[in-house]
Amino acid sequence: MEIDKKIILKLLKSLEELKGSIKDIKDVNLEEKSIQEDFSADESINSPIVGTAYLAPEPGAKKFVEVGSKIKKGDTVMIIEAMKTMNHVPSSQNGVVKKVCVNDGEPVEFGQKLIILE
Repeated sequence: MEIDKKIILKLLKSLEELKGSIKDIKDVNLEEKSIQEDFSADESINSPIVGTAYLAPEPGAKKFVEVGSKIKKGDTVMIIEAMKTMNHVPSSQNGVVKKVCVNDGEPVEFGQKLIILE
């Protein structure tokens, strides 16, 4: 296989131009970073598995926790469905719910923040 040097030189030139244009772009995620920093000092409950998060035991029922709820270690905070199995997610500590980071029926990843506690 023969490599065309003109194409490689053209690609290198394009990459250099792209590099130069990226330096001019400011960080567009500043707001998101500041929000994450606000919660970094607080404790969080993370997802133990990959699946779909449900905030209530069944559709239309009262949610397990809401902002301002006091929870104890071991209380169920939500259910994560994985492979048609409903897995209760217990609280890993005592605290007051500061923020629920997922919506009902939303897919979650392993280790993703679910709830932030004060």
